[in-house]
Amino acid sequence: MQRLSKTRTELPEMLVLDILSKLHVESLIRFKCVCKSWSSSFQTPFFITQHHHSNLRNNNLNLLLQRCNGNTYLDLSYFSRLSTEKGQNFSLKQNIQLPFSEYFSHELTVQGPRNGILCLEFGDNICLWNPSTREYKILPQSPIQRPPSVSNINFGCVGFGYDSQTDDYKVLRFVDNSFSYYYDGVNIFSHVIQQVDLYSLKGNSWKEISDPGVNAHYATLFDIYVNGFYYWHATEASGYIILSFDMVNERFSTLPLPEFDEGFDISHHLELLNFNGLLGAIVYPREGTLKSFDILVMSGSWTKLFSIESVPGVERPLGFWKNGELFLESSDDELVLFDPSTRGLKNLGFHAYKGTMQIIAYAESLVPLNGRV
Repeated sequence: MQRLSKTRTELPEMLVLDILSKLHVESLIRFKCVCKSWSSSFQTPFFITQHHHSNLRNNNLNLLLQRCNGNTYLDLSYFSRLSTEKGQNFSLKQNIQLPFSEYFSHELTVQGPRNGILCLEFGDNICLWNPSTREYKILPQSPIQRPPSVSNINFGCVGFGYDSQTDDYKVLRFVDNSFSYYYDGVNIFSHVIQQVDLYSLKGNSWKEISDPGVNAHYATLFDIYVNGFYYWHATEASGYIILSFDMVNERFSTLPLPEFDEGFDISHHLELLNFNGLLGAIVYPREGTLKSFDILVMSGSWTKLFSIESVPGVERPLGFWKNGELFLESSDDELVLFDPSTRGLKNLGFHAYKGTMQIIAYAESLVPLNGRV
């Protein structure tokens, strides 16, 4: 009787890499030890892009909840990773201890993700962080020269974006240089000179760019980055506008806010956001806990898409989820999820100091920062 010979069938390398590109970052980090060729492949721009796009295509999103849990907003912010598996009801997966927390204090501002990378800012400290690989990079201090005889320097709004032409991540920061003039100990005159600093991760360097001549304001709820442009609320002599910055051409431009019969600054909040790849706005009343939300998008002109009517016991929106559900902060300072299709309001069991919660949805990424872990 003829003995059967055992043979081993090897899969083509590209097929193996395609299979691997669908795995979690945690698994890929472990698999780096399997063979040198895999470890090298995981660091190539092709595989990094393929892996991230696979997560986006399959809507594989992770959720981070940023919050302060003490009795004051001055307490240190921290992050919790929430479960997004079906049936898990966004339960706590783990609390994350940031390895660079000594650089940051209360009121930590978070922007992103950009291809899985987050930008964290407090005062003059800025850090890029990949929560999937846990790599982080503290940005160097800007060497830009400030005007002589400046009385006070205030680091203002930050914008974080991606330049698809040069495969570069950029951080823009407004800097206000204040000058005060005194007579007999009384401040009789003050003025501000604004500068704009721009950081390039690829060059690990800062440069100064032209000031747009308007005053940009921090986004209070949402990260407003759409198709290579970062957006801010801003004011000029004639009133409120939207300021944008093109991360590729490194140029500012302006566009109008939606028009309403009543001024949004008096009776309503108007928050800008990225809504399904378009610049959007969500408008809701300042007063009361029975709130309705209007969603508008800019597509040549401002157009109202839909409204979510009469949601009880809530203060402010925190972000949309995969199927149109809306994360909200309740009037009891808890995280809740509203489903417009059923009008169900579910308490997810997370509490925070009033106004400190932020929801960050991101797809896993292997993008390197040339920093530390």
